[in-house]
Amino acid sequence: MTRLDFTPYRRTTVGFDRLFDLLERQARAQTGDNYPPFNIERRSDDQYRITLAVAGFKPDELDITAQQNLLVVKGHKADIDPASRQFLHIGIANRGFERRFELADFVRVESADLADGLLMIDLLREVPEAMKPKKVLIGGQAPLSVIDGGSSAAA
Repeated sequence: MTRLDFTPYRRTTVGFDRLFDLLERQARAQTGDNYPPFNIERRSDDQYRITLAVAGFKPDELDITAQQNLLVVKGHKADIDPASRQFLHIGIANRGFERRFELADFVRVESADLADGLLMIDLLREVPEAMKPKKVLIGGQAPLSVIDGGSSAAA
């Protein structure tokens, strides 16, 4: 296993500790469990969608929890009584799961929908007005105005 070492970057940066900790934690936590499979889609500059393949799960068997910078999706299936049904082959996963997604600052869950065995979670990044770059006029008394769509702002 390759270990990531961010020590040289930690010496020359300030305020990125959370990012480096996140990357190191993700590298350590690679357990190889890929259930359920998922996609992450960027729909626009500030909109994202996470799609999880949760075939066989009903809405009441899924739990979505959004915390600050963390999205947790859990699925819990009721145990099947082996005496009640006789399976000749079991190929459909019928186990619970927990998926965690680290979210960037100011990203919130906008909606969630379950259709055709796919759980779609729409995310939206909303940067507060106070955090947006502002145009400063030299020698002017006019109030500051927010710069719209400027590519000079770092995300």
